[in-house]
Amino acid sequence: MSNMLPNEQVKKIYSMNGIEIYNIRATKFKTNTINIFFHDSLSRENAAKNALLPAVLRRGSEAYPTFGDIALYMESLYGAAFDCGVAKKGERQIIQFYMDFVSDSYAGEGQRLFEKAFEFLEGLITKPALQNGVFNGEYVRQEKENLKRLIESRVNDKMQYGVERCLEEMCREEPFGIYEYGSVSDLDSIDGKTLYEHYISFLKSLPVSIYITGDMDAEYIKKVTSKFTAIQRQNVKTIDPPVISVDSREQKNITEKMDVNQGKLSLGFRTNICASSPDYHSLMVYNGILGGGLHSKLFQNVREKAGLAYYAFSRLEKFKGLMVISSGIEISNRDKAEEIILKQLEEVKKGNVSEYEYKSSIKSLETAVKSLGDSQLGIVDFYLGQSVAGTNDTFDTMLEKIRNVSIQNAIAVSQNIVPDTVYFLTSNN
Repeated sequence: MSNMLPNEQVKKIYSMNGIEIYNIRATKFKTNTINIFFHDSLSRENAAKNALLPAVLRRGSEAYPTFGDIALYMESLYGAAFDCGVAKKGERQIIQFYMDFVSDSYAGEGQRLFEKAFEFLEGLITKPALQNGVFNGEYVRQEKENLKRLIESRVNDKMQYGVERCLEEMCREEPFGIYEYGSVSDLDSIDGKTLYEHYISFLKSLPVSIYITGDMDAEYIKKVTSKFTAIQRQNVKTIDPPVISVDSREQKNITEKMDVNQGKLSLGFRTNICASSPDYHSLMVYNGILGGGLHSKLFQNVREKAGLAYYAFSRLEKFKGLMVISSGIEISNRDKAEEIILKQLEEVKKGNVSEYEYKSSIKSLETAVKSLGDSQLGIVDFYLGQSVAGTNDTFDTMLEKIRNVSIQNAIAVSQNIVPDTVYFLTSNN
């Protein structure tokens, strides 16, 4: 079965007052999904509040004020699932509310699961359970504790931590340097009243994008539109595009010590290419050649031939124009590993790219794009990414652009890559 979604099946059906509603018709799934995204600019002032808010909202609504009430209702919808959380795309913080439920055509005659699922999710967002006109203080206290633990636990995955810290140090003076869950110290001043005040402005002023996927009647889509247009909106916030290029500056070298046996070496680069640039697909292929899989120069030369790394890969931060190379190494091999990593970038710049490296990168990217079509969340994330980036690719046009990249195109974009920050996580000894 094809993973591709013809373009006419993705439709923007409403756009007004900072609310955009999209319908993605995908009949190959037995479930429908509703994804509601609120967009905010990343800021130290609001990052922790935005991360805490969905956790508190999910505790209950006016109609279903406790976890128990919600669980029973989910069961009545044939085991529907809902979740919420935050993510970072470039310099915007995205707060997501999500629901997955059986399509009416599989639930038996007379079932109106879409209607019931949407009313639940909309009620959770717009009619939360309150105590004396503000959020329940106990709910807020418990979720602050949960969020504190989540923020503190990021050090547990040292590989991911090394990559994130490298990117944060690169963008220390920019909004992108803010962790999407905020900081523990920012949680201290939040209580039921301050969070509720934030929620009111959140609901009135943040841009919203809603994606409805699956197979459902047009009348249901109208219901979503009418419910969300009823929300009182004012002074809808404009989300500024991220700054991609910065003035050239001296490379930063950051060393952090922790109780680790294996060093984590991360090298951050400015690509100077934004996601809407005609060169972006060439950058994707370049990244594939450099460190995008078992075929790549980093894997083959740093890990396999030189035996200097347990792993070595590169990845792009699409919405901010960054690239980071990450490797796990013996601490004593730090300088040698950095030297051979940088040599791989030079090899591409000089044009030393084999047909095998090039074709394997194209193939790997094709597989990654196609696999997104295997899940409704993957499909929604793809189209949300297009919206955030200001691009209009479909799965098919994305694949076509990747296939049209030549070796020469990939070599050409390598000239734009500028080293910015070296981050090394090493032992306390």
